[in-house]
Order: sequence, then structure tokens, then C-alpha cells
Amino acid sequence: MKKLFLIIGIGLIGSTSIFAQETEIDITPNNSWFKAGVTASVPVGDTGDVSSFNLGLDLRGQYLFNPNFAIGAASGYSHYFGKDGFEDFGVIPVAGFVRYYFTPKGLFLGTDIGYGFLTNVDNNEGGLYVNPQIGYHNYDWNIYAFYQNTFAENDVDIQNVGVGVTYNIRFK
Repeated sequence: MKKLFLIIGIGLIGSTSIFAQETEIDITPNNSWFKAGVTASVPVGDTGDVSSFNLGLDLRGQYLFNPNFAIGAASGYSHYFGKDGFEDFGVIPVAGFVRYYFTPKGLFLGTDIGYGFLTNVDNNEGGLYVNPQIGYHNYDWNIYAFYQNTFAENDVDIQNVGVGVTYNIRFK
């Protein structure tokens, strides 16, 4: 699995450097910003057997190619509260994301894909992290619903369904 991420990473870096040579990118407060917010969710599947609730921090850097399509980097922390004698644990995602905004204010679709590092879990470092979203956005806020899954080692799937809100902080 780690070799797969290495190959994908090298491919992305190579294609990014080729793209950067062909196109000049002008980063302005109109097309790039930092997003910071919180999430709340309910664990589902096997995760619901060991955790009762999840609270998280959502951090993102976004670049808007045009009024509809954006890419960026996502991270944060998701804290799972243990139940019935199980300890709390967490997921720290390191991911890229894409979003499609249908209008300047309104519906958006997006997904994060990357690696989720597990905290306070023995014999398991993490795995493939996927976080599709659907939501509403305006100039300052994003409110969204999501399904998050970390396909961790040893056939462990850490899943949750929830809502999140982020605030757009413009680069000046």
C-alpha cells in the first residue's frame, strides 16, 4: 500500500511540475484561500461498535481554477470517542481534494483522497482516506454533509457520516 502511495505521489509531482511550466498561476484572494472549520459525525459500520461519536477539525488550502472547479490540500483531525471499554482514537488525514461549484453561491460536490494516519491504535498505522462531500457554499462559509472512510491496515474500515462547516480565510 505504501508503495502505491509513493508511485501516485511521484506521478502527481511530475505532472504538477509539467503543468506549472506551461501555465502561469496567479494566486489572489479571489481564487485562493484557507478554510478552517469543525465536523461532527456518527460512526457507522464496525466503527459504531467501538465509538459513539466523532468531533473533528477541518483544515484546507484551496485554489480555484475557474469559478466552478477547485483543487487543494486537506488535513485536520477526527477524534473518535470510545464506548463500552474501548479507548478514544483518531485519524489525521493528509489528502488532496477536488470540488465542483455549480454556481458562485449554492451547491457543491467534492471529495478528499489521501492517507489517514491513525492515533492511539495498536498495530495499525492507517490507510487510504476517502471523504466525499455535498454541501452549500457562499463567499465566506461552506456547510456540508460527508461520508468518511479510512481503509486501514488489517482489514479495518473506520467510517462515519456527519456534517461540517468551514470558514473561508482569504489570502491577502
